[in-house]
Amino acid sequence: MHPDREPSWTPPADAGEHPRQVRRILSLFRPYRGRLAIVGLLVGASSLVSVATPFLLKETLDVAIPQGRTGLLSLLALGMILSAVLSSVFGVLQTLISTTVGQRVMHDLRTAVYGRLQRMSLAFFTRTRTGEVQSRIANDIGGMQATVTSTATSLVSNATSVVATIVAMVALDWRLTIVSLLLLPVFVWVSRRVGRERKRITTQRQNQMAAMAATVTESLSVSGILLGRTMGRSDSLTASFSEESERLVGLEVRSNMAGRWRMAVITIVMAAMPAVIYWTAGLALQLGGPEVSLGTIVAFVSLQQGLFRPAVSLLATGVQVQTSLALFQRIFEYLDLPIDITERDQPVHLDRIKGEVRFQDVEFRYDGKGGPVLDGIDLVVPAGGSLAVVGSTGAGKSTLGHLVPRLYDVTGGRVTLDGVDVRDLDFDTLARAVGVVSQETYLFHASVAENLRFAKPDATEEELHSAAKAAQIHDHIAALPDGYDTVVGERGHRFSGGEKQRLAIARTILRDPPVLILDEATSALDTRTEAAVQQAIDALSAGRTTLTIAHRLSTVRGADQIVVLDSGRVAERGTHQELLEEGGRYAALVRRDARLESVA
Repeated sequence: MHPDREPSWTPPADAGEHPRQVRRILSLFRPYRGRLAIVGLLVGASSLVSVATPFLLKETLDVAIPQGRTGLLSLLALGMILSAVLSSVFGVLQTLISTTVGQRVMHDLRTAVYGRLQRMSLAFFTRTRTGEVQSRIANDIGGMQATVTSTATSLVSNATSVVATIVAMVALDWRLTIVSLLLLPVFVWVSRRVGRERKRITTQRQNQMAAMAATVTESLSVSGILLGRTMGRSDSLTASFSEESERLVGLEVRSNMAGRWRMAVITIVMAAMPAVIYWTAGLALQLGGPEVSLGTIVAFVSLQQGLFRPAVSLLATGVQVQTSLALFQRIFEYLDLPIDITERDQPVHLDRIKGEVRFQDVEFRYDGKGGPVLDGIDLVVPAGGSLAVVGSTGAGKSTLGHLVPRLYDVTGGRVTLDGVDVRDLDFDTLARAVGVVSQETYLFHASVAENLRFAKPDATEEELHSAAKAAQIHDHIAALPDGYDTVVGERGHRFSGGEKQRLAIARTILRDPPVLILDEATSALDTRTEAAVQQAIDALSAGRTTLTIAHRLSTVRGADQIVVLDSGRVAERGTHQELLEEGGRYAALVRRDARLESVA
């Protein structure tokens, strides 16, 4: 567990270019422009209705009350009430539509990120912490909720209100308008400073949240708990998590307090502006300036307050947008991840798959750099035939198996299925063609039946039972309290290693692939369990092209061909008997296993 480890992928240098980023954010709303247009109409109508109220107030104070015109007074009062009702109705409708649009945008983002990650190669996940991935989808996109659900509406609403209010203020008295607007540029400058500061802190906060998520994912998984308890590290892990949480506390406080004093000063100044207007109007009258009616002053102050509310909201929205740019940048980093395993524009689709697998002068290097993991591999596995690959740890055995289903792509040469380069096949054909049973069996926290149906969602109960029987696991499942409806527990920890392997084999039998990759499928099992699982593997392998990767040799003696890998190269090849007679590396490995079994 490495909470301080930096993310393994760094964004491109131009990831923080604001204009490009803003355009990209706006493009997220493009599919919903029709609904946003309705929101714009509602906002405009709401702003016009709100601006009308001060003019009604001016007529009330300057005409209806002084002249005793009761009918006009009633109409004006009714107009004010109607204005409030319409403004509220418009506000509710625009909130409903804008929230719906915002949630749809968040849904689109979550789906896009998840879909992008599903297309990444195995190499990405071997170098990226699971908690980091989860944090991008949960914390970062979740943190943008307020921005995508309300910011667009808030910007349009407040901008419309500001423009309409300034026009109305000029219509009432242009001199008082100039006095009111003198400090606005200063306020804008302050808000931009605050926004930049919060954006920087938000980036640090989200990185810290990702680190915490990774720590929780690793240390509170079943495997993490087992390791922590057995190593006596529970207290130290708690202390480490406490330190991570403490750092987050500091960042949260800094984020919330960034610019608070400056924004407080702005609020105080804006609250004092009505007094300035009263003082200006009174001073102008004393100095012999043009007379301003009481109704005009009251209406103007009302408009001014109506101006400052959306103006402050605009400034706050600007700060929020700058803060959210940090979150969007993190999401866009994942959306911009280069996909190194892609499907051709016009891929080959095979309806019938015989299952011949061929490696032709195959070379592989991780990330295309460093020394070759595999070099000059030439192998043929006929349809229905079997090939066993053995060798010491690090010889490149598992990597060779990963090339067939395109978990990695070769960096030289090619791998073919029925004579077609696997890179030219469509993903559907490849998924139907190749099944993998690995040493580490992954089971979802779901029922046994749901785990099996992951291979074939429409499998009948009879097909489930048939596959389980072939895998030698049906009787055990049937004896469980809930049978096939029994929940296996996270990562299948309610089952033993051998039982999980047989469940994985049953799942692969349901998939019914013509090509089978067995990657150290029994290496973690004891001899007795291995024998039971091997029966299931034999049933699974019958009639299929089988590539068996093994560290222990007891399961590969019957293979049509055995290949010994050494430092990524084929050192020996032949049948079990032929290789024994050569007395080379394979014979040495057999003697090693014999010694280990005698000691056991």
